[in-house]
Amino acid sequence: QVQLVESGGCLVQPVGSLRLSCTASGSFFRIAAMGWYRQAPGAQRDLVAVITSGGSTTYADSVKGRFTVSRDAAKRTVYLQMNSLKSEDTAVYYCNGRMIVDVTEPSGMDYWGKGTLVTVSS
Repeated sequence: QVQLVESGGCLVQPVGSLRLSCTASGSFFRIAAMGWYRQAPGAQRDLVAVITSGGSTTYADSVKGRFTVSRDAAKRTVYLQMNSLKSEDTAVYYCNGRMIVDVTEPSGMDYWGKGTLVTVSS
C-alpha cells in the first residue's frame, strides 16, 4: 500500500514564502512523478506543479516564476517552494504521486495525500 503524507501548510502573509514537503512510503517499484495540486474553497482541484523521475517539471501558469518543485529520490520526497505568495494561493494543497506498483500497470497509478492547508492572509 502506498501512502503520501504532506507537511508544511500554515498561515503565511502575502509576499511571504513557504515550503511544503511530501514523503511517499509503501510498496512500489518506482516513482514516475510526484507533484502538487491545490483546491480552493468552492473550486476544483487543479495542478500546481509536477516533477518526473527524470527531473522534468510542469507548472501552472499562475505559479510560474514563484513556485519551484523539487525532489529527493533517495528520501522519496517532493518539495514545493512557494515564494511571493498571494491571497489567491490560499487552498488545500494535495501531494500526488504516480507510482509504478507492478508490471501490470506500466503507466503507474496515482496516489494522493490527505492535503495540507495553506492560508495566505495579512
